Amino acid sequence: MKKIVSYLILLCTLAAAFSCGSSDRKVLLPNVSGKAGEVLVIMDKDNWEGNLGNAARELLTRDCPGLPNKEPMYSLVNVAPAAFGDLFKIHRNIVFFNINPQGRQEGIIYRNDVWAKPQCLIQVNATTAESATELLLKEGETVIADLEQAERNRVIANTLLYENKTLAPIVSEMVGGKVHFPNGYRLKMQTDDFLWFADDKQYTYQDILVYKYPALPKDNFTVENIVAKRNEILKANVPGMFDNTYMTTSDYISPQVKFLKYNGIEFVETRGLWEVYGDYMGGPFVSHSFFSKDGKDIIVLDAFVYSPRFDKRLYMRQVESLLYSFEWDEK
Repeated sequence: MKKIVSYLILLCTLAAAFSCGSSDRKVLLPNVSGKAGEVLVIMDKDNWEGNLGNAARELLTRDCPGLPNKEPMYSLVNVAPAAFGDLFKIHRNIVFFNINPQGRQEGIIYRNDVWAKPQCLIQVNATTAESATELLLKEGETVIADLEQAERNRVIANTLLYENKTLAPIVSEMVGGKVHFPNGYRLKMQTDDFLWFADDKQYTYQDILVYKYPALPKDNFTVENIVAKRNEILKANVPGMFDNTYMTTSDYISPQVKFLKYNGIEFVETRGLWEVYGDYMGGPFVSHSFFSKDGKDIIVLDAFVYSPRFDKRLYMRQVESLLYSFEWDEK
């Protein structure tokens, strides 16, 4: 009986939080807790060990795309509803399963900054564990997209807070739009149509390439043309450590393309692996390719990571987030 009462109190608190949209309240919210890439899953033990828990794990810990070794998209922490107190409510990412047989509406609700900021809260409302599982199967990609964008937004917000403001104007001068870089990045190479920004440490490189080339009459965004142009530009501009070595796109796995739209810009995401021809260096990359404002050029923002000693999920998510900071110059 005590467990039921505690659960009802929690649901009432959650409902009150969801109904409160006051900006004054948000100003007073504490900063989020938890590690980057970590998700708190609020679900009772029976469901966590059953089919619903399996479905949640299958969705949230599937392989992070485009990495050379298997790494889960998120690290999960399970908390029972009865234990979901103030300490856990300020976590950065929360997926809350509200399984209520008396519930009238089923669905998934997406909210930000409910108990902390910048927080991502996803509530799955269902009358049974089976219907909750069906909701996850139906809306799984949206759940992942919401969590991914929340992680990116935190990186971008932190970048703007600690920005190296000398770099964005260099990008702007070449392509008519800005990429924002945090302190630590420096301009490593510059030509009329190619820029190389680097945050290289002893064991980890997080770099971004910005380049442009004339648009073709058609088929600009096929994976074959994107990779061919990428290889041509990298060979000319990104040398390896030794003579006659240079960066290229690995064919160990086939690069994958996806057509996306963000912040009003339609672009093609290309994700795959890079390697150094004639050497043993390599790692993951992701690029965004899109038309210039006048449609005459293709602009490419290309992020890559070199981190042979460590897992790459965090480093890749950080550098990829900077691509999403791109914005056209104001007229």
